[in-house]
Amino acid sequence: MISRQFPKATSAETNQLFHYYEASIGPFRNLSALPEEEADQVQRSLRQAPSMFASQRFDDYMVVRRQLEAQARALFLAKGGSPANAYPHYMTLGPCEWIKAWYENAEVLQIPLDEFDPASISFTYGDLFPTMRYQDEKPYRKNVYSITEIFKLIDEYGWPQVWNRDGDHGPERYIEVQVWDDAVIRRFF
Repeated sequence: MISRQFPKATSAETNQLFHYYEASIGPFRNLSALPEEEADQVQRSLRQAPSMFASQRFDDYMVVRRQLEAQARALFLAKGGSPANAYPHYMTLGPCEWIKAWYENAEVLQIPLDEFDPASISFTYGDLFPTMRYQDEKPYRKNVYSITEIFKLIDEYGWPQVWNRDGDHGPERYIEVQVWDDAVIRRFF
């Protein structure tokens, strides 16, 4: 069962969720919300924009993404989470300046963590892709975490945004948040 109590965060910024996006497109635009063919078409066009991080994605990116999202959802359900959506929207716990470099004209939304129902958000220690796929036996791999669990991991391993700011120590660059319900973010669509 997911606790509905929020642990104390260490600072005002770490008690915030951040969503980074391309200004010309707008926030919370989600490839997973699109039919498969349309998502593949959008992904192909993103790969044609060399100045954007998405241009580095591999050909079967959407197939792998949908598999990982289904895996994350199943893990979250097993922990007692209540995902309303089949796929998540993505945010970070605390800021991550590096993500701004992914976009030509980056914008950022900041939403207080306590606006979300804890049963509607899961966390990974790092981006979902390397967290679920990287083969290095770190204990936080291949799992999603509740709010209480992620703060325990942060207490043990620190903030990746701090200890791995430049990406020199592995793929963990931030704490990712999977938002499984549109209730809070709907006002930004």
